[in-house]
Amino acid sequence: MEKEALIPRIGVVTDIRRDTPDVKTFRVVGTDGNKLFTHIPGQCAMLSIPGVGEAMFSITSSPTLEEYMEFSIKKCGCLTAWLHQMEVGQEVLVRGPYGNGFPVEGAFRGKDLLFIAGGIGLAPLHSVINYCLAHRENYGHIDVVYGSRSMDDLVDLEEIKRDWIGAPDMDVYLTIDREQEGWDGHVGFVPTYVQELGFSTDKTAVLCGPPIMIHFTLEGLKKLGFADNQVFTTLEMRMKCGIGKCGRCNVGDKFVCKDGPVFSFDQLGELPDEY
Repeated sequence: MEKEALIPRIGVVTDIRRDTPDVKTFRVVGTDGNKLFTHIPGQCAMLSIPGVGEAMFSITSSPTLEEYMEFSIKKCGCLTAWLHQMEVGQEVLVRGPYGNGFPVEGAFRGKDLLFIAGGIGLAPLHSVINYCLAHRENYGHIDVVYGSRSMDDLVDLEEIKRDWIGAPDMDVYLTIDREQEGWDGHVGFVPTYVQELGFSTDKTAVLCGPPIMIHFTLEGLKKLGFADNQVFTTLEMRMKCGIGKCGRCNVGDKFVCKDGPVFSFDQLGELPDEY
């Protein structure tokens, strides 16, 4: 399995959509037109362009989509700038899947779920939310709190409006940091909004977003009465080889690429402060 995960596969970009001014979603299949490999929600894959570089990205499409996989990528460096210049029909190298993924058939099953995301942090949660919706009978009520700097920076807004808002037994709360013309929804930062909403503690919470957002949101959840073992997040920093050999993502006795990227906060509490 490790050897297979290290071998790059040729992926063909079959669709590109612009989600925000600096985020594009790439749909990728193999050269035979089929999905490159199977995965579970929360797993990652390494994308590379020879001569440019490679980096780890969340697989943002649900495993229930059997024809292709998607990656929502924010333009923020050399490799991502190259990826944003790609056109439909071009090829990219993909290897994976990596990581443990979310416990959708374990700790999440049968539970009410609270997803909290900021900015591009929705991308890793997109896969697990759609997986839970595809297997609706296995999960309780689903709440999604999602915020970004502006209305234009909300990733997958059209899909959220079309498929999530109004879905049975699901509530979606959107917010932007500052008032904006054309926006009639909530205005304010995600951590404050979570506090305002005052969720009950009979839920499993999943956080993803900028570190400062996660820090203050976790503080807010603790004030509401959530325990660390009720709250999960996903980390993708520092990962390089994907199989725990290079040591780049080693922190304490954990390798983020093998033991993560999904962790509960009680697991993170055992790691050194540097993470």
